[in-house]
Amino acid sequence: MVKTFHHIFYQKKPKNYQNGPVPIYLRITVEGKRAEVSINREVEPGNWISKAGRLKGKSEEVKKFNAHLDALQSKLYDAHQALIRENKPITAETLKNRYIGAGERQRTIIPIFKKHNDEMQALIPQEYAEGTLERFRITLSHLKEFLLWKYKTTDVELRQINHEFVADFDFYIRSERKCANNTAVKYSKYFQKIIRICIANGWIEKDPFVNFKVKLKVVDRAFLSEEELQAIQTKEFTSIRLNQVRDVFLFSCFTGLAYADVLKLSPGHVSTGIDGEKWLFVNRTKTDTPSRVPLLPVALEIIEKYSAYPACINQNKLLPVSSNQKMNAYLKEIADVCNITKELTFHIARHTFATTVTLNNDVPIESVSKMLGHKTIKTTQHYAKLLDKKVSSDMNALRNKFTRKEETADLKTGS
Repeated sequence: MVKTFHHIFYQKKPKNYQNGPVPIYLRITVEGKRAEVSINREVEPGNWISKAGRLKGKSEEVKKFNAHLDALQSKLYDAHQALIRENKPITAETLKNRYIGAGERQRTIIPIFKKHNDEMQALIPQEYAEGTLERFRITLSHLKEFLLWKYKTTDVELRQINHEFVADFDFYIRSERKCANNTAVKYSKYFQKIIRICIANGWIEKDPFVNFKVKLKVVDRAFLSEEELQAIQTKEFTSIRLNQVRDVFLFSCFTGLAYADVLKLSPGHVSTGIDGEKWLFVNRTKTDTPSRVPLLPVALEIIEKYSAYPACINQNKLLPVSSNQKMNAYLKEIADVCNITKELTFHIARHTFATTVTLNNDVPIESVSKMLGHKTIKTTQHYAKLLDKKVSSDMNALRNKFTRKEETADLKTGS
């Protein structure tokens, strides 16, 4: 049975009271037992209506005072409902404690975010990639800076995080941090994961991300054309390091592997496939999904080239892969030498495999999706949209089909 309660705001005169303002108290009564709490306000006895428990008058100041009492009354009702939801005993004392927040641990967002990141750190590489953790770390750093920028504080209680808070955080990321739309959306989504943890634990009742709408914008991914790819393949460099970077980059162009996946390759990842040819068998670092790629002649030649390379043998590596930062720096130099105006980064190799090497050569999109290790074919379909040449080829085939039909019809009519 749910226990009801009664309450009243009343004046409590101190001992030896003679004159002047009198403090206002809130009295809570449950089954005849009382609990009292001061509201930290005082009024003259002549201005107080005892029966109504409100201040007398119609001035703006009186209206504000009575509105404050209404807000406290609403807070008391919320405390009562919270005890009911949590199936906790309802007495005058427990209701008072819930109303004033006594004994409740006020959780704040920063320690919760840090705990999430620490736990993620402990699960690398079994459950998460280092890059995923780094994105959560950056989000936490942005959140700390946002708190200083907006609230001049280093932390906030969870109850302060509402729709306005997340909208302001998004605005800060875009305006102060100068992040593009897709980057800002991703930071909001990382923050949203932490909020979902709080909701799941019952620390936040209302999701502040409800009605907060942001969308990723489709971005055309750069890739190399056949001519650009050929230019890099045939170019001879005097620098050993440039030759190595070019070879590793080409290997990715003809296998579709991302930098993190190429970095971890060992000779053990190469095995005989279902067709008796050499294949790569590796789980993607980013998603842990399996990627099985039949090795094309260019990729096989590169593997053979470095099979006896001392650094690869000593480290049990398939290829001599430098840091991603160094790779991208050398790729810019390679682009200049090969007269390629696109901003050449290592990830362009993966896009080139998906487009120029496979889809453009009529490899079915289902096969491309499987080799890339995509979880859904929808991700792969974005590459198909980029290929004007493929669209032209498909439409020419359709055009020829209609032409043949018209010619056949003309022959039948004798025209």
